[in-house]
Amino acid sequence: MDHHINPFEMAQRQFDEVADQLGLDAGVRAILRWPLREYAFRIPVRMDDGSLKVFQGFRVQHNDARGPAKGGIRWASYETMDTVRALATWMTWKCAVADIPLGGGKGGVVVDPATLSVTEKERICRGWVDQMWKNIGPRMDVPAPDVGSNAQMMGWMMDEYSKLVGQYTPGVITGKPAGGGGSLGRTEATGFGVIYTTREAFKHLGIDPKGKLAAVHGFGNVAQYATIGFTELLGGLVVCVACWDRNDKCSYTFTKMDGVDPHFLKSITDQYGTIDKEKAKAAGYLIEDGQAWLSKDVDVLIPAAIEGVLTGETAGLISPRVKIIAEGANGPTTPEADAVIKQRGIFDIPDFLANAGGVTCSYFEGVQNDMNFYWSKDEVLAKLDQKMTNAFWAVTDMSTKRNVYMRNAAYMVAIDRVVQAMKLRGWVW
Repeated sequence: MDHHINPFEMAQRQFDEVADQLGLDAGVRAILRWPLREYAFRIPVRMDDGSLKVFQGFRVQHNDARGPAKGGIRWASYETMDTVRALATWMTWKCAVADIPLGGGKGGVVVDPATLSVTEKERICRGWVDQMWKNIGPRMDVPAPDVGSNAQMMGWMMDEYSKLVGQYTPGVITGKPAGGGGSLGRTEATGFGVIYTTREAFKHLGIDPKGKLAAVHGFGNVAQYATIGFTELLGGLVVCVACWDRNDKCSYTFTKMDGVDPHFLKSITDQYGTIDKEKAKAAGYLIEDGQAWLSKDVDVLIPAAIEGVLTGETAGLISPRVKIIAEGANGPTTPEADAVIKQRGIFDIPDFLANAGGVTCSYFEGVQNDMNFYWSKDEVLAKLDQKMTNAFWAVTDMSTKRNVYMRNAAYMVAIDRVVQAMKLRGWVW
């Protein structure tokens, strides 16, 4: 990510543009431009060597008019209140555009998880809950995993909350391990959701996806399953994936023009999304510069890692062949890049539509926790496909009806649903 980009300012600029088009009341804008509640706190932790370290934690609840706040907890050394604010804001729109009864929240811990032992991670997880347990809950705010966190960490957090409230409460956290209150299909959900919306975009454009080419940015969970889905569900070829190398502190693009093998790459990728260069080279992969994925002669670009990778400058590198951009990451495209994409006529599936599969499956997990009855993986993915397909066409219909860019159309659908909920609850009139 370009750390000169302030993601919250970007989120507000995107909102303001659509608020102008909708003619939103000034009071309504004032509610939606900023989060309703923000928490910043310190987490003291005894490290394995006996020393005491204090970590910065965050939780932001942007809007809960449609239901409990919902959103992941990111563990990253570059985390700031503004990144968390932006992501909480986008979660409000994501839940609304997917038409699930949840609001937007996000959390964070300022730390590189790769520097921690398993026991240190567990202590930070429990410490985060110790600071926030009075302000989260199944009917209030439901965290989940995100960058740098995983299912096991969510299991520890759910356990800590259950101890503090004195009863087993699986619905306080989603993204838990299957068998520990988690939902089958959650691992694939975000990446497959990106592919379900890409499939519908191909239909909208009248293009057969079979044999089409894609380039993917990132190789964490979302990118892995987007790569698998593009290959196995659509019959396309992913010709390269780009990822951050945490050892070299730079990114590389792994290219195979006859199609990467996502399962092989997954088998040589560590838990932080770094692919083993030597094993990839030995298997015939070309190792290129980290930005090489952008200029590949492909039909689809899938930015599925971090914010701000498509800027006014980098968007100029995109091949003339590209017809679809499917935003697997949160906030990968700046407003300056949007201007280039619009001018080029590329069909963009905005982040809070394309990657809504994760939060939709998290919603399903909460429903299953409430019922204490769990669906099969096929049932979960079928329900997910239906939700994502409906969301895609609601946004596409709005785009066609109002003759607006897809991102603006997604905002229009989402903002209208949130404003209607606020009106029904008497917050605004």
